[in-house]
Amino acid sequence: MALTKARITPLDLLIGFLLVLAAAFVFHKIRVDLDYQWNWGAIPQYILRYDEASGRWVPNLILKGLLTTLRLSFWSMLLAALIGTVMGFARVSRSPFQRLLGQTYVETCRNLPPLVIVFIFYFFISDQLMPRLGLEEWARSLSPAAQHQLGLWVAAPQMLNAFVSAIISLAVFEGAYITEIIRAGIQSIDQGQWEASQALGMTRRERMRYVILPQALQRIIPPLAGQFISTIKDSAIVSIISIQELTFQAMDIMTTTYLTFEIWITVTLLYLLLTLTCSLLARRLELKLTR
Repeated sequence: MALTKARITPLDLLIGFLLVLAAAFVFHKIRVDLDYQWNWGAIPQYILRYDEASGRWVPNLILKGLLTTLRLSFWSMLLAALIGTVMGFARVSRSPFQRLLGQTYVETCRNLPPLVIVFIFYFFISDQLMPRLGLEEWARSLSPAAQHQLGLWVAAPQMLNAFVSAIISLAVFEGAYITEIIRAGIQSIDQGQWEASQALGMTRRERMRYVILPQALQRIIPPLAGQFISTIKDSAIVSIISIQELTFQAMDIMTTTYLTFEIWITVTLLYLLLTLTCSLLARRLELKLTR
């Protein structure tokens, strides 16, 4: 079927004009009614700063927060994918106990606010578990070069316990949604595929590996990409436990400089940059799998 060529209609022009008017009205009200003095020139110094010791430009608070958000989202999504895959297989298992376990996990996490899960892991589980694991002591015992790499890819030693707690809490919450994505993808495959592969003498594990999963993967990728974008947005909630991600750094700068609108507009654009980039990459991967 031929694709219809996109064209701009008068209605599109009208909507665009109204949006521009609305934006101009909001900026005017902020400038006049609130007597707000815009100061965009102060923003770049919080993104990059010149380090005289090394003689080069280095990330400052906003860019550091953005990098922390990326690290937090990446590790959380990896762990969430692992949890979701295991629980997704449990949800379609023949074992009633495994199905009950998977359903209990999904219903519990999906019906709890993520803020509650973060508090549970940070103030209860992390407070008891992390000191016993000795992660911070292990990190401090590393060489300076190893500590630098650890801070680059995960977190600095003094923030490691809180960072790992944030990863686990986000992964547990997001994993519940990934569980349902995996379950729905597997169950969306026609029953005839199961019966045909069984007729070929395949075991259930072989059927799942060679027949069902390759077909389900194409249907799972788009919602998984959407869940990764959701993880990026949900990562802002761990600012309440002093994880210095993008939202935390923005609030810190705002309270000291009172650059309210400039800071939050900048943060909005950075979040959009992350999420839109992920959306485009996911779209390209989806098209590649379709071909």
